[in-house]
Amino acid sequence: MTYANTELFIDNQWRQAQGGKSLPVVNPATGAEIGRVAHAAIADLDAALIAAQKGFITWRAMPAIERCKIMRQAAVLMRERAESIAMLMTMEQGKPLAEAKVECMSAADIIEYFAEEGRRIYGRIVAPRALNVQQQVLKEPVGVVAAFTPWNFPINQVVRKMSAALATGCSIIVKAPEETPASPAALIRAFVDAGVPAGVVGLVYGNPAEISSYLIAHPIVRKITFTGSTAVGKQLAAMAGQYMKRATMELGGHAPVIVAEDADVALAVKASAGAKFRNAGQVCIAPTRFLVHNSVKAEFTAQMLAFTQKIKVGDGMTAGTTMGPLANSRRLDAMKQVTEKTLASGAKMQTGGERIGSAGNFFAPTVFTDVPLDADLFNNEPFGPLVGIRGFDTIEEAIAESNRLPYGLSSYAFTKSLKTAHAISHGIEAGMVWINQPAAPVPEMPFGGVKDSGYGSEGGMEALEAYLNTKTVSTVMV
Repeated sequence: MTYANTELFIDNQWRQAQGGKSLPVVNPATGAEIGRVAHAAIADLDAALIAAQKGFITWRAMPAIERCKIMRQAAVLMRERAESIAMLMTMEQGKPLAEAKVECMSAADIIEYFAEEGRRIYGRIVAPRALNVQQQVLKEPVGVVAAFTPWNFPINQVVRKMSAALATGCSIIVKAPEETPASPAALIRAFVDAGVPAGVVGLVYGNPAEISSYLIAHPIVRKITFTGSTAVGKQLAAMAGQYMKRATMELGGHAPVIVAEDADVALAVKASAGAKFRNAGQVCIAPTRFLVHNSVKAEFTAQMLAFTQKIKVGDGMTAGTTMGPLANSRRLDAMKQVTEKTLASGAKMQTGGERIGSAGNFFAPTVFTDVPLDADLFNNEPFGPLVGIRGFDTIEEAIAESNRLPYGLSSYAFTKSLKTAHAISHGIEAGMVWINQPAAPVPEMPFGGVKDSGYGSEGGMEALEAYLNTKTVSTVMV
């Protein structure tokens, strides 16, 4: 399949950046440049802002049922084009083709969910204190949204933000990742081909810091939504606060996995290891800190090693590959540093811990045991295919360790005891708790974190509230 250059999308036109500047796009499996992506200038951002404001006026005036029809058609197009879009994603991001296709198909489900929920955004009538008074509560779209998304899930992270924004009547400018530009562009194209009016969706690429600082400060933008690291998220949240902009922050995590004494060990390994090595571990909700009861630690470790050794690392376009490369060379350097620091702390490396080959960004699935609490792996999110195993004696001890870090995005537990499950579900400080299963972030459930993992939701009906203003209207009949 040919990988074409990616352009900006402004006012329903695909176009090069003013000045013609572009950036290279590299295949992480080979290290070779496969295309270019347009690099927006300030003039491009101004054009996108003007278009988005006009698009907002048009879109908010369209009945919700009509918006729903257009969004549902976009979902149809995503399913029809899933195979070709998935190929683009694998070429630019590296994940196995099967994972990329699942991401494309899941996007269609997300679009459909929000399309239907958009029809059910209701205000309410409040009983008045006098018979000649009518009291109403109205829900209205907040305005133009600026969305900033990462490279690990190039479509999933965009579609959640865009679907919620469009369902509520907002327009949106997406600053998608420069490393993986073609697949989010294909998502935008599906919405455009479905009939979204001019200016309702925009797409830009370029210098992330320049674009974010310009868009967040601009008076046309009324809400921002960001997925990425905690460090960058705090900077953008502070900027949003300075300009009184609504914000949703889905930030980093460091997910614990509690394997209780009575857990089904085989299930725990299959579910948690599959989640750990998906997308080469480059997942904000990936399990990393494995807290295993000492009575089953040896059995769990043996099965985890057996699972790890069956992983086939390779080019995501090659049949049979179950784990692709890391997204860029920076991640290779990061894995090397985490490995060295974790070993220096006294942890034992059971497998992996090294780069595979000399071409591409391949890193071996890695398992550490007896990881000390002060090890780098147990304190900083590795965002890669690294597992750390540590034993515990009581559930209270495991819950305390789960809550020790400032992160609170996702967490996992395996137990056959309802009492233990209850203690974990109420005791863990996280936005999401998955018990006896891998993460299942379906569109109808909230998706978000607490503490340094952010605030707000990108799933469920809760996601829509961030894109809505509440207006009180009280009328005296004269």
